[in-house]
Amino acid sequence: MKPAASKHPLRNKRALRSALLRWFEAHREDHPWRQTTDPYAILVSEIMLQQTTVAAVRQNRRFEKFLATFPDLPTLAAAKERTLLQAWEGLGYYNRVRNLQKTALAVLNDHHGTFPSDPTTLQTLPGVGRYTAGAVATFAFGKSVPIVDANIARVLSRLFNDPTPIDSTPGQALLWDRAAQLVDPNSPREFNSAIMELGQTHCSARRPDCPHCPARQFCQTTKPEHLPTKKPKRAAVQVTEHVLLVRKPNGHILLAQESGSRRNGFWKLPERDQEAVADLPLLATHKYAITHHRVTFHIHSCPPTQVPPPSKSCPEQYHPAKSLPSLPIPSPIRKALDRLL
Repeated sequence: MKPAASKHPLRNKRALRSALLRWFEAHREDHPWRQTTDPYAILVSEIMLQQTTVAAVRQNRRFEKFLATFPDLPTLAAAKERTLLQAWEGLGYYNRVRNLQKTALAVLNDHHGTFPSDPTTLQTLPGVGRYTAGAVATFAFGKSVPIVDANIARVLSRLFNDPTPIDSTPGQALLWDRAAQLVDPNSPREFNSAIMELGQTHCSARRPDCPHCPARQFCQTTKPEHLPTKKPKRAAVQVTEHVLLVRKPNGHILLAQESGSRRNGFWKLPERDQEAVADLPLLATHKYAITHHRVTFHIHSCPPTQVPPPSKSCPEQYHPAKSLPSLPIPSPIRKALDRLL
């Protein structure tokens, strides 16, 4: 049961700060990006964590391996796209890592290799928005600036019992204003980490643990499970694809190289329209979701001598099976290939 609030978060913000900081000091997660104040490493972690869970980033030490491959700005700036995409594989939203490389170039060329510490200047870097700029400013440089991610938005909407949709313009304005009023000027790095971690733990989306929450005295809502609210969801778009598994006797596999903004440079199984694969045996069907699309792709076996002509202008070539681990391949396609091969 949700305990009743006895204090208002703004009128008692010093007490709220103290409560969160004491809790965080005792229970903080030891994430690898919390062990550094290097703005480059902080930026890498923040870009990785955009639209990706902490568990997914920590799985297989993705953050540590990326920094081992690209330990500094010059190394990242000079990386070939294939190497870059392969290092990012499985994290999705590959324009993030392309923008990360553009930011490395911008810092080297426009800022003499030194990261700016001001959030406004940080926002001029490619792919760096208001949250990421604030995160680098506070976690790397100790700036007393607000940050608002999904976890913090959830905490704030419950603390203030505010039903304004958090993805609306008025909702965003309220969240950033309240975050700015609450941030601890003396310990901004720790406070922002604390309120974010509170949203990951006690103030989680599905099962808020209100009785043990360190902010329970200040939380105005009586129905935390109803907050935050969002604007109506965009309807999911159902997409069906038909792809070919073409293998030569020597084991080489036909792949197509993608273009466009999302997966440019990645390799996938060649796609054909339904009529072209009507007489080819079906090997497997797989599904995955990406943004608001729900994709179902059917994999058809096709002899090398009977490959239908492509319906789209997309470069296709054969690759040795042993080279697949070194190619940038979208995670759903790689999983399907691993099962089939």
